[in-house]
Parts: sequence; structure tokens; C-alpha cells
Amino acid sequence: VAPAEIKEVVTAYKDSKDVKSVQSTGLHIAGQKYVVIKADDRSLYGKKGKEGIIIVKTTQAILVTHYPETIQPGSATNTVEQLGDYLVSVGY
Repeated sequence: VAPAEIKEVVTAYKDSKDVKSVQSTGLHIAGQKYVVIKADDRSLYGKKGKEGIIIVKTTQAILVTHYPETIQPGSATNTVEQLGDYLVSVGY
């Protein structure tokens, strides 16, 4: 993930509006543009065709994950959100 892409993610988290700007502009990760389908204070979900990204903010980290078209989005989301919950529970 390039520094400019991380800056986009951080800017999305700092956006306090109900409908975040990233939901209309999209998000770039690993050189690819994703349509943002969910954006809240903790999570950003993006899709590009049948693949997607899940970004979860913890106390000290931002998890940036990608799932291919062969993985169900719900399964990927559940796994990443649970990992985020665990990291928050241990103070990370």
C-alpha cells in the first residue's frame, strides 16, 4: 500500500460527515480503485467487480485486507472484523 493510499484511508477515517466523501470518490489500494460500499468510524469496505477490500481500524493499527472473487464477502468481512475485535481487546 503506497503512502498516498494510506493518506486516503486516514482522510476517510477523519471525515466526520454521515456520508463520507470516500463513498462518492472511491478508494485506491495497491494501485486499484475500489467503490466504497460502507464507511464508518471503524470500517471501510470496498468492491471492484467480485473482489474487494476490508479496512478495519484498531487502537494502534489499520488492517488493510483484500479478498479475491473466490471468497464470499461476508466470510471475509466476518474474519477481518473478528481479528479487529481481538486486537482491540488486547489493547492493540
